Amino acid sequence: MKGIDKNWLEYALLHSDPVPELLQKLERETYQKVLQPRMLTGPLQGRFLSLVAKLVQPKRILEIGTFTGYATLCLAEGLEEKGEIYTIDQNEELVYFHEKYFKKSHLEKQIHFCLGNAQKILPKLDGPFDLVYLDADKINYDLYFECALPIMQRGSLFIADNVLWDGKVLGKENEKDSVTRALKEFNIKLKNDDRIQTVMIPIRDGITLSWVS
Repeated sequence: MKGIDKNWLEYALLHSDPVPELLQKLERETYQKVLQPRMLTGPLQGRFLSLVAKLVQPKRILEIGTFTGYATLCLAEGLEEKGEIYTIDQNEELVYFHEKYFKKSHLEKQIHFCLGNAQKILPKLDGPFDLVYLDADKINYDLYFECALPIMQRGSLFIADNVLWDGKVLGKENEKDSVTRALKEFNIKLKNDDRIQTVMIPIRDGITLSWVS
C-alpha cells in the first residue's frame, strides 16, 4: 500500500519468522511469469496469515481467490493434522503454479483446488469452515461474504484482503470507480454487521478480520 515506509517493512520482515524456501521460489516465479505479480500475497502478509491460521487451528479452510497459491500454502501451515483447505479460482492459466507448488509442499493431499466461478461453486460446498480467506474480484466481495457466512459457524474467522485498495477508499475522489465504491460499502457493512466482530489492520493493502459471533 502507498504511504508505508519501505524501511518499516524491511525491519518487520527482519524481525519475523523466515519465509520458507518453497514460498520464496513461488514468489520469484510469479514475478517472472505472471502479468500482475503484485497480486501475490507478500512475505510479511504471508507470515501473518500463517500465524493467524496456527492460532485458529482450523480443521477446514476456504480460500476464495487462489492466484498462484502463495496465500494457500501460508494458510495451510496452520491446518490441523488431518485438516483440509478448499481454494477456488477460475483462471486456468495459473493451474500450472498450483500443480507444481502444491505437489512440492508436504500439504498436497490436504489442498483441494476448485477451478471455476466461485459464485457457482460456493453454494455447493458443505460447511462448516473454521477460516475463510477472501482475495478475489473486489466488486463481488459482499456476495462472497454472504455466500460464505452460512457455511461458517460461531467462532469461525473471516478474512478479507485488499480492503484499503491502495488508499482509494479513503477519499471521495474515487467514488465514481465501481470497484472502489463496492469496497467502501463492504467495509462499512462489515463494521456494522452484528453477526460478526471486526477489526481492520493496515498490513500491506489492508486486511479485515471478522469473528463470527
